[in-house]
Amino acid sequence: MTAVAENPTTSASGSRGELPPAPEGSIAVTVKLHRFNPEVDSEPRWESFDIHALPTDRVLNLLHTIKWYVDGTLTFRRSCAHGVCGSDAMRINGVNRLACKVLVKDLLASKGKHTTITIEPIKGLPVNKDLLVNMDPFLDAFKAVKPFLITYGNEPTQERIQSAADRERFDDTTKCILCACCTTSCPVFWTEGTYFGPAAIVNAHRFIFDSRDEGAEERLDILNDVDGVWRCRTTFNCTDACPRGIQVTKAIQEVKRALLFRR
Repeated sequence: MTAVAENPTTSASGSRGELPPAPEGSIAVTVKLHRFNPEVDSEPRWESFDIHALPTDRVLNLLHTIKWYVDGTLTFRRSCAHGVCGSDAMRINGVNRLACKVLVKDLLASKGKHTTITIEPIKGLPVNKDLLVNMDPFLDAFKAVKPFLITYGNEPTQERIQSAADRERFDDTTKCILCACCTTSCPVFWTEGTYFGPAAIVNAHRFIFDSRDEGAEERLDILNDVDGVWRCRTTFNCTDACPRGIQVTKAIQEVKRALLFRR
């Protein structure tokens, strides 16, 4: 751990942490956090922490520093910390990102001005506490599109062979890690929580265009619903937010086209 606070900051419980000295080459930054504890807060609030960080530190390092050394009540979700699991999706300076993939040096203010990094929970999902959201609505939409291989008839006597060209057809949408960055960047999802959202459509796309799958018609019928693909307004927020570089908007348009022409 390299990002530390120069001066102890009073935590929500009123205690102060014992902090190691700031490392050589570090800079002072302010981390402005969206806080909400349902046990004591009637409304969300903002709390700022002045700490030191190296330019190569990740935003997740800053959150660890605050939680481990300053305020142990801070709550957020993370797992692998290497951009694979998708657990630590949050709004960083107003943009959906994975905290483990964003470097401090990419957030520094210009012309030597003091840097403030604002961190909020992703939008459109209920906030359980601080940066921790309830993922159930997101996962319910994911499960609703049947994101698994569907086949009929007898099981084959050998593996299902697929050409490289057939595999390439849906390669992009296999990269989804269910971080919810795309779905919670969508204005339609913010205002109308019944919309399936980009991530569910991306995962439906992954099987609709899989040559081994026989359930495309079922998924297309599901996505032809009032809360399906036709709610997309093509704002490209989802594509911009995806940490895996998936062409989310393109996938949604391909599903729309499949509905019109039934593949």
